[in-house]
Amino acid sequence: MTLSPLLSPVDYSELPGWADETACGAYAAFRRCALHAETASKPYRTGSLGVKADAFADAFGEARAAAKHAEPRTFFERRFQPCRVSPSPASPGFVTGFYEPELPASRAGTERFRFPLYGRPDDLVDLDGPNRPADMDPYFVFGRATDEGIVEYFDREAIENGALAGSTPVIAWLEDKVDLFFAHVQGAARLDMEDGNVVRVTYAAKSGHPFTGPGGVLADLGEIPREKVTMQSIRAWFRANPHRTDEILWRNRSFIFFREVAVEDANGGPVAAAKVQLTAGRSIAVDRLLHTFGTPFYIDAPALTAFGAKPFRRLMIAQDTGSAIVGAARGDLFAGSGAEAGEIAGIVRHPADFYALVPRALLEGGLS
Repeated sequence: MTLSPLLSPVDYSELPGWADETACGAYAAFRRCALHAETASKPYRTGSLGVKADAFADAFGEARAAAKHAEPRTFFERRFQPCRVSPSPASPGFVTGFYEPELPASRAGTERFRFPLYGRPDDLVDLDGPNRPADMDPYFVFGRATDEGIVEYFDREAIENGALAGSTPVIAWLEDKVDLFFAHVQGAARLDMEDGNVVRVTYAAKSGHPFTGPGGVLADLGEIPREKVTMQSIRAWFRANPHRTDEILWRNRSFIFFREVAVEDANGGPVAAAKVQLTAGRSIAVDRLLHTFGTPFYIDAPALTAFGAKPFRRLMIAQDTGSAIVGAARGDLFAGSGAEAGEIAGIVRHPADFYALVPRALLEGGLS
């Protein structure tokens, strides 16, 4: 596999604001991937742009050896070559934000806590090629095992009308359907249980149906001007129109299932697709079919100031993915956990330039 022409080498001096990047937070996030790689049963999957997972071996080894680095920016400069990521005309460089909701919850369903957060159903199966029915849309990566064979899984409307009741484990019960929906969108949640414990949950699987965002639906219906669609405006619309909640949410047939996960750092983010805890302001979700987890990305989004007073120019580490994150120059910035992080994540919709930091060994011919 050769490196994609979508990745064009540039000098660090061409990265706007690079001289002001300390890279301390990025180094800590990168080290999480390095520690995971040492004990993982299999390496991260190499994305189709050709940044090979094994090309990170030397950088991972150095990062594992030092919990902190005296000059983290120098570490990245020495180990990696920046490459501008060329966006396509149909998919220009663009970033959004995501976060980990913090929600009240209960282990038992009650009059207050009525909405189940489901674990993975027993009859949900991964579609890996040989078991895929010939007439099933190739988009589906999950299906439902029946006595007659594999079929499409239940969609959101069917599940919320009771298709899984009594047959699928419920991890916890939430008090608000819209909160539950946004936990699905974010793919993780921090649950403040009635007994005082905190439970962390993360994505386990999904129904397989395509995702349809409520913001786009509401814009198409003329309910919210498209340029004003944010998580905050969507939530405000639901509060003002509770009688139409199902009508809008059921347009999204996708449904997410969760699993409980233990975390080493109670103050850190959720465990995401790269099997490490996310770091607020330093972890980015990317298109995993194109990119390789662990890749550092320098993001230049000068119009974005939600993460601070300065224009957003920051080194991030690829540690998550999402069905809406499609394209070489498309990313989702992790804002952190809780309501304050949600306020930041909900308004991030900004053009951005992407620079992938590619292991020098790969560009210098050290890997075949």
